[in-house]
Amino acid sequence: MRVQHTFLFADLVGFTALAELEGDDRALEVALGLQRRVRLMLEAHEAEQVKAIGDGLMLRSARPSAAVKLGLRVVEAAEEPGFPPVRVGIHTGPALASEGDWYGRTVNVAARLCSVAPAGQVLVSEATRAAAGLMRGVAYGERELHWLRNVSEPIGTYLVQAVEESGGGRVRAALRPLGLGVCASEAVA
Repeated sequence: MRVQHTFLFADLVGFTALAELEGDDRALEVALGLQRRVRLMLEAHEAEQVKAIGDGLMLRSARPSAAVKLGLRVVEAAEEPGFPPVRVGIHTGPALASEGDWYGRTVNVAARLCSVAPAGQVLVSEATRAAAGLMRGVAYGERELHWLRNVSEPIGTYLVQAVEESGGGRVRAALRPLGLGVCASEAVA
C-alpha cells in the first residue's frame, strides 16, 4: 500500500480585485501576512509548507486530522477587518515527491477543491474525512458531489466547521449557515 499524504491548498479570495483597488504593494503585504500567519501554525499541526503560489499556499500534513484542524485555523487567521477571506481545500491519498515538490492526483484534487470552496470555508474530501476519523470540536456539513476540472469522477466533499463543546459533549456554537446542512449543486472548476 502506498503512503497516504494530506494536502491543503489555501487561497485568498478576491486577491486580484484587492491588487486592482489597493495596489500591488498592499496585495503583496496581504499575501506575505497570510504566509507568516500560516508558518506559525505548521509545527503544531505536523505540517510543512510545500510552496507559496502567488496568493495561495500548498501545505502537506502528516495526519489528516491535523490537516483539518490546520485548515480551520488558517481560515480563522484571516477573519479580521481589511484582510480578505481565505478558502481551503483538503484531500488525502498517495502522492509522489520530487525535488521538494509533490505530484499526483491527490495534489490535483486538493487544489481543485480549494478553487470550489466558498470564501471563509474549509472543504474536505470524503477521503480526508474518512482518514481523519472522529474528531472533537469539528462538525461536517452535508455530503456534496463536485465535478472537478480534469478529474474523471465526482469527488464527495464536506464543508467543515470548528465547534465548541459544552459539558456533556453537546455542541455549543452555532454552525455557519453557508453550506452546512444544505446540499449545493454540483460545481465545476
